[in-house]
Amino acid sequence: MLAAWEAGINFFFLTADMHWPMYEPLRRGLKTLFKKPGARDSVVICTTAYVTQPDFCEMPFEEVVEALPGLDRIDVVTMGGVSEGDFKQRLPVYQRHRESGFVGNKAIGASFHDRKTARAAINQHLVDLAFIRFNAGHPGAEADVFPHLEQPRHTRLFNFKTIDGWVAPPQLDALGLDPRSWQPHPVDHYRFALSQPSLDGVLAALSHPREVQQLADALAAGPMAQEDQRYLITLAKARRSVEEAPSPRGGAGRGEG
Repeated sequence: MLAAWEAGINFFFLTADMHWPMYEPLRRGLKTLFKKPGARDSVVICTTAYVTQPDFCEMPFEEVVEALPGLDRIDVVTMGGVSEGDFKQRLPVYQRHRESGFVGNKAIGASFHDRKTARAAINQHLVDLAFIRFNAGHPGAEADVFPHLEQPRHTRLFNFKTIDGWVAPPQLDALGLDPRSWQPHPVDHYRFALSQPSLDGVLAALSHPREVQQLADALAAGPMAQEDQRYLITLAKARRSVEEAPSPRGGAGRGEG
């Protein structure tokens, strides 16, 4: 986490409820960072809550501020796991959060699991930051979101689940890929996503300082060629076909959902 900050990454994403244990390393890293003079003001902290009942859309954020020394405030409060059915009931609560400066926030966001709802929210400027899922295994936003975004656009658009379409070397072997063929690295999938001009950023779960440098090296290569993007999509599709194929004993393979 400190290596990411030193490399110039200044946006960090925390959960306020679901997946809380998974974010413990990041909380520890931020706690260390905030001990550096002026460090808190050098970063933007975005925190999401997955609870949907309007009455419970405050406490999770307050608990994050209490649990993390030095945090003091949350810059972007975000509703997580947004679907078409719950967006309208949660949005007024978050709009009030923004108007009142709740927990010190300056902006509100939403992590969308429904592309149609995301597109409408972005075009109507209902949130300041939107997250969508776009990767080689789930490229639907190419048709459902990106071409339909109005300009100028107020809402920033970030991506999550960026490397879900990555095919690991053992899986490539199972697909019968020629060993001499290009075997993409996980960071190539960040290039894949950021080659879309509509995306302003991606969430990245880096686990070691060397991965920070690998990401920097990959992004320095610039946008990915269309041919290479199609290649990643083809690999992800082939892997999914294998996983969903019936087993020899008549059962179904494990699908991605």
